[in-house]
Amino acid sequence: MKKILLLFAIVFFISFTSVKETNNDIAKSKTETIIDSSRLEELDKYWNNLAKTVVEGDFDGYSEGYHRDAVIIFASGKNKTSLPIEKALAGWKQGFADTKNGKNKSHVEFRFSQRIGDDTTAHETGIFLYVTSDIDGRNKKEYPTHFEMLLVKKNGKWLGVMEYQKATATLKEWNALKK
Repeated sequence: MKKILLLFAIVFFISFTSVKETNNDIAKSKTETIIDSSRLEELDKYWNNLAKTVVEGDFDGYSEGYHRDAVIIFASGKNKTSLPIEKALAGWKQGFADTKNGKNKSHVEFRFSQRIGDDTTAHETGIFLYVTSDIDGRNKKEYPTHFEMLLVKKNGKWLGVMEYQKATATLKEWNALKK
């Protein structure tokens, strides 16, 4: 009888401990979901703002989306390279000016396949679709691109520290990613 009571006590203790751990896991999961939701809302604002600066030709606003020491990697095409964001921005500056001055139209949209992070770091993977044309819509070009972005949150603001343009994407791949 003592062995049965001992066995019962052990089973009860293990069950209680297991339930307690499960409840802790559920509470932790709910907390992480709230934190993830808040982080994703902030990051969505970051991406929406970046897209807005492209449409408006706001070079300074676009530049402010990156840490001053950010790096960009271009891995699609023949000339694979890595450079400081400062050099990449210098190459894009005229396109922003042309958009701002009404010479062309530009648009970018971002869709994600994976979003990992915590309250001060993020690694975002997906496809962006950059579209540009003359102001009247002629000469339209679309550039769907697989990308990854590593971001940090400094003084309450998200900043890109590494952008990796991995490969040209297809419009079929773009359409497969949900908005």
